[in-house]
Amino acid sequence: MSPLSFAPVLPWWLLAAAALGVVVSAILLARPPAHRRAVLLRSLAALLLIAAAFRPGWPGGDARAATAELDVFFVVDSSTSMAAEDYGDAVPRLDGVRSDIAAIARELAGAKFALLTFDGTSAVRMPLTQDANALAAAVEVLQPQPAVYSQGSSVTAAGPLLAERLQAAGEQHPGRPAVVFYLGDGENTSAKPGAPDLGIDRAMVAGGAVLGYGTAEGGRMKDVGGDGSYLLENADGGRRDALSRIDETQLRRIADGLGVPYVHRSAGDAIAPALAKAAPGTLSASEEDATGRTELYWILALLAFGFALPGPVRHFGELRRLRGPGKGGSA
Repeated sequence: MSPLSFAPVLPWWLLAAAALGVVVSAILLARPPAHRRAVLLRSLAALLLIAAAFRPGWPGGDARAATAELDVFFVVDSSTSMAAEDYGDAVPRLDGVRSDIAAIARELAGAKFALLTFDGTSAVRMPLTQDANALAAAVEVLQPQPAVYSQGSSVTAAGPLLAERLQAAGEQHPGRPAVVFYLGDGENTSAKPGAPDLGIDRAMVAGGAVLGYGTAEGGRMKDVGGDGSYLLENADGGRRDALSRIDETQLRRIADGLGVPYVHRSAGDAIAPALAKAAPGTLSASEEDATGRTELYWILALLAFGFALPGPVRHFGELRRLRGPGKGGSA
């Protein structure tokens, strides 16, 4: 049988201290004999949960070993211009972003993912996690900034926040490679001159790519935060549809600053070529090396639930018994 291994969700010493605390508390609380059974069951449930947090398992399964030790940062342009309908057949650019993030997450299954967005400012939508479902949910609800709130967007606004997140990840897991995927249209509408690139130390980035969306001809934008009509601009004494155009020069400048390639994305493009350019041999796992890992924590969590269940069941029975006499009332 393959040797058992552990991948604790917290430092092992912290989990060990928690287990010791449970044992000491059980000894102190179980001194009155009447309390011993309840204290024992609760303590066993707590210890099993702590054991589950050590994430025991053994080699096997379908996870990709080459990406299991990888931090992936998605930096997404969520400005109003990402509503421009020039991705495929009048499809908003942000739809292409959603599709590409989902495809990258599938290819890099087992990695940790983080989602950062920016328009005029930047924000962490999801910190690093291996929960692919959480990433899918966070991406699904992404919407372009409503035009009424837009005060111009800076394509490099996410730089300081990304640097902070990369540094924190490096300190927490030294030597763990981090890759960055920047997804946007490169259109800078901020009145203030922005930085030429994200200002990230290349040594902090092991790979990734800048993915560009949109066309030189431009696309119309619906006001997603208003009545859904197309945005207009003043022109030649009248009003016409406002158009957003991709700025590939700016996107290439951002890519150069990160030390990663620039790849233009169109509807129907496979993600494999973009990943191949992102970091050959690093972001794709061969079937030979993809040994994976079979998780066993769920068994311990299920046992913990079983030991914790008698308490709530007993309290529910007592509650029903206390309510019983009051139901009949007086004749």
